[in-house]
Order: sequence, then structure tokens, then C-alpha cells
Amino acid sequence: MKKRTLFLITLALSTTISFAQRTKIAITTEMGTIVMELYNEAPKHRDNMIKLAKEHFFDSTLFHRCIPNFVIQGGDPNSKNAAPGAMLGNGETGYRVDAEFNDSLIHKYGALAMARDNNPAKASSGCQFYIVTGKKLTDDELNALEQRNNRKYSASQREMYKTKGGTAFLDGGYTVFGEVIEGMDIVEKISKEPRNQMDRPNKDMRMLKVEVIEPKASQKKKKFLGVF
Repeated sequence: MKKRTLFLITLALSTTISFAQRTKIAITTEMGTIVMELYNEAPKHRDNMIKLAKEHFFDSTLFHRCIPNFVIQGGDPNSKNAAPGAMLGNGETGYRVDAEFNDSLIHKYGALAMARDNNPAKASSGCQFYIVTGKKLTDDELNALEQRNNRKYSASQREMYKTKGGTAFLDGGYTVFGEVIEGMDIVEKISKEPRNQMDRPNKDMRMLKVEVIEPKASQKKKKFLGVF
């Protein structure tokens, strides 16, 4: 029997692949700091948030609408010097941001999304955003939402809504463009503050500073390509 020796010549090429990082935004409050990560899948909203943060637009604005098991909303420029108890929510930048709906970006617990008025294009406010607390949902509730909104949740999305919660009924109506990665305990505390009939906290929940956490240089990972 004749033995054959097969020699595999492997040509290994070292390449570098850059992985896109997500920009982070830090909101400093009297209760602590909330850190949010912005989704690259919603670039118009991401870039608008970065722009306003760098301009210090949000500094000293309030979380003016805070509802337990729902959301905390802020970013109204009129809230900076608002009188106690004054109605808020009408302040704007003078422009809207085009809707960027994506079925992979949902209103899960901790989601960051933009508020809007009742415009037919569902374009977002230029500045008012909200963070989701929400509540846990059942399979029956998710099934009903799927039927009503003509969409299908993945197994992981259903699990997220059932175990962590969120506001699934807002999916497809408001643009989600990020999520909280640190400080949901602060969000929860703010959401549970005593409030008036307009859902404005009796004590001002002020954003002392909103700033961009500059990402580090893109990490590079070596990958070897060749014939094996």
C-alpha cells in the first residue's frame, strides 16, 4: 500500500478589521449619573443627540414628565428656568428628525427614544427624548400587539419584554436610538418622584450636565485569512 503524504500549504494573511463602536452619553443628575449608548442603526438621531450634547443644549434642562412603569421624558429647553409647577413639553429646536424605525430596536426596559408631536410622518422632536421603564408583558399581550401592529417579535425580544419589561405598544410609532447601560436605578428613582397632575415632579429633576463620552480609537482585532 502506497502512502501518500499531503502537504497543505497555508498562506496566512494578517488583516485588521475595525469594529464600529457606539458613542456614549452621560447625564449627570443630583441623584447620580445615567450613561446611555447610542445605536449606529439610527444615525440621524445619534448624530443629533451628539450635536446637542456637544453644544451643551441639555445642560440644566429637566426631566419634566415622569411616570412610574412608563417613561421619564426630558430635553425641553423651556424647562431650564421654568417656574415651579409650570406646564412643560412644548419647547423645541425648530426642526424635526426623520423617523428611523428598525424592527431590531425596541422599547425594552432602558431604551432611549425620541418624543414627537402628532405629525403624519412620525418624525421625532429635535430635542425631547425619553427613557423607558415600562412593565413586564405576557405572551398574550405580545401576541395582541403583533396582530395590531402587523409585526413579529423574535424569541429574544419576547423574552426581554416578558422578563425585563418595556413599552412594546410604542414600537413602530417612536424612534428608538439607544439604551441605558449604567444608572437605571437612577432612572427608576426619578420616575417614582411625587408629581403633579401633569406628571411633572414636584421637585425639579434637573440634568446638571449632558456630555459625550468620546469613544476610544477603534479596537483592531487580527484575523488570519488563508487556505487551510
